[in-house]
Amino acid sequence: MPATPSEVMAGIKTRLSTISGLRVFDYQPDNINPPVAFGEINSINYHGAFQGGNVVYDITIITIVGRVSERSAQAQLDGFVAYSGPTSIRSAIEADGTLGGVAQDTVVSRSTSVRQMSIGEAEYLQVEITAQVHG
Repeated sequence: MPATPSEVMAGIKTRLSTISGLRVFDYQPDNINPPVAFGEINSINYHGAFQGGNVVYDITIITIVGRVSERSAQAQLDGFVAYSGPTSIRSAIEADGTLGGVAQDTVVSRSTSVRQMSIGEAEYLQVEITAQVHG
């Protein structure tokens, strides 16, 4: 039986929670206190194999790093998008690609859209990280 959307998102949250200092949600929070990360399901492909044997979730992990004006924000961003290391989002998720046993595998494929975003009167630095979960 393929993983449910809730199971996948809970698994992503659990893996991201292994990054020290990163606040993690399984939904977009009302209030932002960076650094913060949360996932969004972009699409679900139900027919990756016969009889639902490979349901594929395409997920974007939105990571809001800090205020653009803070020097530490760029350093944090570098760590979050790094291939490996203690704050690497790719490394944290792929360390248990099964997401605690709910998926067959998870692949973090790319980091895109490093940009500024406005929240209230402040400008924050954010990055979008894409993962495919094979449920």
